[in-house]
Amino acid sequence: MLTGAGKNAKQAKKLGLVDLVIKSLGPGVKDPKTLSHDYLESCATDVARQLADGTLKKPKRTKSGIKGLSHNLPLNNKMLRNYVFKQATKEVMKKTHGLYPAPLKIIDSVKNGLESPSTGYARECENFGDLAMTDESRALQSIFFGKQACEKNHFGKPERMPQNMAVLGAGLMGAGIATVSLDKFPKVILKDVSDTALSKGEDMVRDVFQKKVKRKKMSQFDCDKLMSSLQSEVDYSNFKDVDIVIEAVFEDINLKHRIIKEVEAATPEHCIFASNTSALPISDLAKASVRPENFIGMHYFSPVDKMPLLEIITTDQTSKETTAAAVEVGLKQKKTVIVVKDGPGFYTTRVIGALMGEAFACIQEGTSPTDLDKLFVKFGWPVGGATLVDEVGIDVAYKVTKYFLEVFGERISAGDPRVIEELVESGCLGRKSGKGKCRV
Repeated sequence: MLTGAGKNAKQAKKLGLVDLVIKSLGPGVKDPKTLSHDYLESCATDVARQLADGTLKKPKRTKSGIKGLSHNLPLNNKMLRNYVFKQATKEVMKKTHGLYPAPLKIIDSVKNGLESPSTGYARECENFGDLAMTDESRALQSIFFGKQACEKNHFGKPERMPQNMAVLGAGLMGAGIATVSLDKFPKVILKDVSDTALSKGEDMVRDVFQKKVKRKKMSQFDCDKLMSSLQSEVDYSNFKDVDIVIEAVFEDINLKHRIIKEVEAATPEHCIFASNTSALPISDLAKASVRPENFIGMHYFSPVDKMPLLEIITTDQTSKETTAAAVEVGLKQKKTVIVVKDGPGFYTTRVIGALMGEAFACIQEGTSPTDLDKLFVKFGWPVGGATLVDEVGIDVAYKVTKYFLEVFGERISAGDPRVIEELVESGCLGRKSGKGKCRV
């Protein structure tokens, strides 16, 4: 209740939230989904009939033995009960820093329901009403409905939905993009300049799947099947049938221009080229393309398998078909997609760039990265500023900072960029190198 975490059917039965679980059926005279739904309806009808005529054997809801003692004792002993609620409140405050009022109201409702059953429902209604009128409630509703709006393709279904994908660059971003694409597209190619780089990229992909296997979210068979479907390449020989190429190489415009020309020479006319750049203008990158109508930006966030946002950037030459296809790819990858026009830093980098500039200024003025992270989290951010830069890459932050200073000048200057430059020169690139601002 306190976290709002969902439970699958098996977990719900173990917790006592449901009494009966059925297994889904395979294909037969009807499709599996329809057969399973009909079977569920039949079982539910049988249970309702047995409940009505009194023949239903009701499940035992009370616990006995050691488990029953540990479960019932805190409920019946005021001192232990107060200790449990005190610990629950302490844990909530530790995780939310008091920024979310709902968990505390839930604890209050449960406590009141146990100690004063006659007023339990009334207290719950009162608490719910209070929460519904809070700023936090309105903000969370706005996020919910906004996220729902971003899960629709407002550009319509593309005439040609990309089926075969290639990802350029087997680093942290490239491997992440391949990870979220492997079970969504028939063919996924991961390309880099060497077998060594590809091997590291494959290891990163495998690590994500193995963690799912460990948490029983995926079987070892499915993990091995997905890994075997990943094609690793050091050249463009198998790009003849690729429908979309997502580039995730180093933030260097000359390098990207060279790659764009190489890719377009090896791919069919309809192939979409998407750059994962975090700040370089898409319009400038598209100057190297002979098919600018097929050129678009697809800005993912690290780690790609966990961060839901995908920022799609269009130029004046990007076709509606290309935009619709890029959005559809993002939705297929289970991303929350926003579409913005090309401009310095797009939307996300421009906003976060200003914030990171101030964070670096705080560090230069004497605030330690660890303390800065604590202040960020206490304010309400999921991670601290120093940790965020480590995830993005300090080298990437340096490139973006230099570019923003050229474009915006004093408007966005904060602190001395030489601090970031010195970190990069010393090999502190963040998570990708195992060394960052918190681990210098």
